[in-house]
Amino acid sequence: LMLLGCTRPAAAPATSAPAGDRRGAGGSAPAAKREPVWLLRGARVMTAAGVIYERADVLVRGDAIAAVGVDVQLPAGAELVDATGKTVTPGLIDTHSHLGVYAAPGFSAHNDGNEVTTPVTPQVRSEDGYWPQDPQIDRARAGGITVMQILPGSANLIGGRAVTVKTYPGARGIDDVRMAGAPDGLKIACGENPKRVYGEKGGPSTRMGNVAGFRAAFQKAREYQRSWDRHREKLARGKRRGGLGKDGKPEDPPDPPARDLGLETLAAVMRGEVLVHNHCYRADEMLGMLALGREFGFSIRSFHHAVEAYKIADRLAAAGVSASVWADWWGFKAEAFDGIRENAAMVSAAGARAIIHSDSAVGTQHLNQEAAKAMWAGRRAGLDIPDDEALRWITANAAWALGVLDRVGTLEVGKQADLVVWDGDPFSVYSKAERVFIEGRLVYDRARPAAQPHTDFELGYDSGFGGAKARVAWAARRTAPKRCRSTVFFMGDGGDEGETIRCLWRGAVNDP
Repeated sequence: LMLLGCTRPAAAPATSAPAGDRRGAGGSAPAAKREPVWLLRGARVMTAAGVIYERADVLVRGDAIAAVGVDVQLPAGAELVDATGKTVTPGLIDTHSHLGVYAAPGFSAHNDGNEVTTPVTPQVRSEDGYWPQDPQIDRARAGGITVMQILPGSANLIGGRAVTVKTYPGARGIDDVRMAGAPDGLKIACGENPKRVYGEKGGPSTRMGNVAGFRAAFQKAREYQRSWDRHREKLARGKRRGGLGKDGKPEDPPDPPARDLGLETLAAVMRGEVLVHNHCYRADEMLGMLALGREFGFSIRSFHHAVEAYKIADRLAAAGVSASVWADWWGFKAEAFDGIRENAAMVSAAGARAIIHSDSAVGTQHLNQEAAKAMWAGRRAGLDIPDDEALRWITANAAWALGVLDRVGTLEVGKQADLVVWDGDPFSVYSKAERVFIEGRLVYDRARPAAQPHTDFELGYDSGFGGAKARVAWAARRTAPKRCRSTVFFMGDGGDEGETIRCLWRGAVNDP
């Protein structure tokens, strides 16, 4: 079963090395193979780089885009794929995902996104809680998602490092999917969540306390960085003296400061090596966080959720800060009350980078539709939002926010061949992703069940994707056996009787 679960679809479109299978048995480098070359012919090509071709071609050589344009010549030995009537876009990028750290099935044993032991935890990393067998990842890929940023949750002021991953199937660990060269992010959160979670645990209990917590943490990091700077200067001074002290006698090198992983992360933020992603709703708080960044010498890469970004769109544009927002979520808590559907369009119209994110295992499956809703809301308000700009909300702008625009996010020569073939206009509610490619390899094909990979966890379960002998279903809490206090996980042969019922609560399995 493990071998079956790790099988990956063949390279696009011909049969060759499995997608994402970068290493051979025992970790040795795979044998040299002829790199696949293939041409998508006759598609509508939306580049997300300012150009939309109504009929054009995309040439892929190996893992990169080799040509985009009209009447691209078919190289000798290349495979031709007829894409007439289809639309090709870059792979979609979700800047805000918790897949793998809040995995399905959604019981407490899978809650690995919030380290709710103290409000400041920059030392933790989402990659250490990421479960690549989360079935939700397969659904995201089927919706055209090729890159995701996996963030810690928003319970803490400083939640920890985020990781950017490719949605390769068949992954066994984070190293199989971590995007090479992508900088880490840092998740921080202002507003209601930290004060709600910690208000009765010693604080913070107010927005004042939130900001004080941020300032204290970054001040410690500043002092930590200075202690290392002094240490390095002492080492350099000793080297210049040939290892001799002021008295001319041999001198032992100074002891380094004690290492602190959390302060290292915050120091890396202040050096610009780790990108800040800030969960923040209200306009006044976003302005306050920009001021905090100026005080401690760091920039915020993207405000997430940012339901009031439209109120300060000009300030975001001037600061070069993006806004990762929903299309139409609002009102589910006090700080979300002033959200509007025109948010992304107004941010974009002001010259700032708008991004549509999901923060949802469901929303990520139709991120193209979320962008379409936001685009049409802007147009109805009289704002000029071209299709290419709306596409950038889920491709190029998102890639910029993650620090990977030089690699992905647009269909341009030299970039990684992450792309989606749609059966129609990607902004139509009726369109679906037919094929998804990551670095030139087919990772999803709607027409071919063999190219719709699923995790080991789902093997043998009939969830509508080809299983035959079992099923996974959910029951409401009121129908659970008395000893259950959370979700009930049903396993059986598809019948309504004779099923084994297990209560899953806090990681324990108790048979009733």
